[in-house]
Order: sequence, then C-alpha cells, then structure tokens
Amino acid sequence: MINIPRNFIPSLFTILNVFCGFMSIISSAQGNFDKAIYFIVYSALFDAVDGLAARLTNSASKFGVELDSLADVVSFGAAPSFILYNIYFKDHGDFGVFLASLILLFAAIRLARFNVQLVGFDKDYFSGVPVPMAAMTVCSYIYFYHNKLFGYALSEKFIIGLAILLPVLMVSKLRYDSIPKISLNTIKKYPVKFIFLFVGVIICIVTRGEGLFLFCLFYLSTGIFRGVYNQFKKTKRRQPFSEREVESKKIN
Repeated sequence: MINIPRNFIPSLFTILNVFCGFMSIISSAQGNFDKAIYFIVYSALFDAVDGLAARLTNSASKFGVELDSLADVVSFGAAPSFILYNIYFKDHGDFGVFLASLILLFAAIRLARFNVQLVGFDKDYFSGVPVPMAAMTVCSYIYFYHNKLFGYALSEKFIIGLAILLPVLMVSKLRYDSIPKISLNTIKKYPVKFIFLFVGVIICIVTRGEGLFLFCLFYLSTGIFRGVYNQFKKTKRRQPFSEREVESKKIN
C-alpha cells in the first residue's frame, strides 16, 4: 500500500492554483481575456481549497506557506498584471509597462512580508489587502464593467486608479479581516464576519457575478475606514494631554 504524505493533497491544490495562473497568462497572450479571467477565478478556488485541505488534514507547514506564496505571485500577481497590460497599458509605452507591473511587483513584496511576519497558520486579520482579493477586484472590474458601464474616458481613469491603488493597499499596514475556518464555534465567535460573507455570496449569485466587484470595493473600504477611525481615536486620546500641557505652562 502506498503511503501518501498528509501535505500532498494541499500541495496538489496549490500546484493546480499556479497551473491555472499559467493558463491565464497564455489565454491573455492569445487575446482571450474572458478565459484568462476564468483561470484566475479557478486559481482563487484552488487557493481557498488548499488552505481548507491543510486544516482538515492537519498538515499546515512552512513548505506549504512558501509554495502557496510562490503560486499566488504567478496567479494573482503576474496573471492580472499581464491582463491589464494587454487590455489597456500596452498602448502607453514604457510607462504603461511600469503601471501594469505594479500589481505583480507589490504582490511579491506583500507575500514576502507575510511569510516573514507569519506566526502560526491562522490569523484574525491581514496587514494589507490580501493578494487574491486584489486580483479578484481587477478581474471583476474588467469582466463586467471596463468599457461597458462607463464611457472610455472614465474607464481609462478607473483602470489607472486600480493599477495604482491596489498595489498601495497590498503593502499598506491597514488591517483587513481574514475569513476564519467554518465551524459552529467560529460562527458564534465572528457572527458579523459570516453575515457579511453570506450576504456577499448571495449578492454574487443573484447578480450572476456582477456584485463581486462591489463586494471587493466594500472589502477594500473596510480597511481604509478602520485605519481612519483608529487614527482618529489616537488623535483624540492625545488631545487631553496636550491641553493639560498648555494649562501647566500657563500656571508656570
């Protein structure tokens, strides 16, 4: 009887993840952008399943983390950047190459930082936007909205904005919620997370995928609003101390 290592199954899904990323690049090079986007979505599904498989088999390891990050650089860094380049930025010379490459470059930085800072294999939140979420934002916008809902001028500004904003958010220190493993205990512990996740899934199903981009924008905004709110709280805490200092100086 052949003994299959426990970490083989999660690693198999990770390999399928990076293979789909490679197929996305090939499809994009052939001008089949819808197919290229489908392959990135497949990569995201395999990326989710490999984490679930690692938990179920209790086989999470540093090797799995490193392999997963390498796969994500291809599937959620190189593949979306190549789609952006072929759809729009290739007509803008070297500057277009630079803008299109930002998602790839900052995804690599984001994942390297994640691996260095990783303590344990389950996290309540991420520092910066997760790379797969950035890729889903790009794909859902291009598939449903680019040059379809908006005019050319607005679409042009929007895609440039995404190409700059998403890399910045990936390497930022803004806190973004992770999706905890599904169980009765975690649902009771994080009811708000699961409510928003459930509502997001329902919206995507009802809208036949069009709601995915809006869900991505909502997720991106949560980290920004949380960062602004935390900064406001810190400023408010310092205020009384500064007033006391002024009063003490007046007395002296």
